[in-house]
Amino acid sequence: MKVIGVVGLPASGKGEFSRIVGEMGIPLVVMGDVIREVVKEEGLLVTDANLGAVAHRLRREEGMAAIARRALPRIRACNAPLVLVDGIRGDSEVSVFREEFPQFSLIGIDAPFYERLERLSRRGREDDFSRSDQLVERDQREISWGLGRALSSADYTLFNEGTLEEFTCAARSLLLKIMEDP
Repeated sequence: MKVIGVVGLPASGKGEFSRIVGEMGIPLVVMGDVIREVVKEEGLLVTDANLGAVAHRLRREEGMAAIARRALPRIRACNAPLVLVDGIRGDSEVSVFREEFPQFSLIGIDAPFYERLERLSRRGREDDFSRSDQLVERDQREISWGLGRALSSADYTLFNEGTLEEFTCAARSLLLKIMEDP
C-alpha cells in the first residue's frame, strides 16, 4: 500500500488537495476527524479551542504520534493501493507513517499568511475564525507539535498562492507523478 501524507499550516490548501484526491477516486483519511471524534465522544462542542485542547492532551498522554497511531487502522481499512492522509501535524507522525508504509510520500502545502486567514474567514467550518491573532495562536500551537519540522521533511512542496485552477492543476500533476513512481 502506498500512502501519501499532506502537511501544511491551517488553511494552506490541504482540504482542497484532499477534494482533488477524492475526485480522482483515491481514498482519504483525515487526521482531524480522529480528533473531532474524540471531542464529540467527550460531549464537547467542536470548536478550535476544544479541538486544540483534545489534540494537545492526546499527544501529552499518548505521545506526539498519538493521532497518527489512531489513524493507522483507518488507513489500513481503506484496503486500497493508494491512500491519502490529510492533516499531518508533526514530524513524529511522519516517522510513524514512514515506518509503517515504506512507500510513504509527504507533500507539504504552503500559502501566505493573509491568504490563509481570508480562507478561514470564509470557509465556514465550525472550528474556523477570522482574526489574525487567532491564526497566529493556532500556527504556534501546531508548530509546537513539530509541524515545521514535518513541512521541512516533505518529499514534495506545493505553493498555493495563485488561483484555485492553478492549484488544482499543480496538485493533479503531482499526484499523477507520485502514482507513476514505483
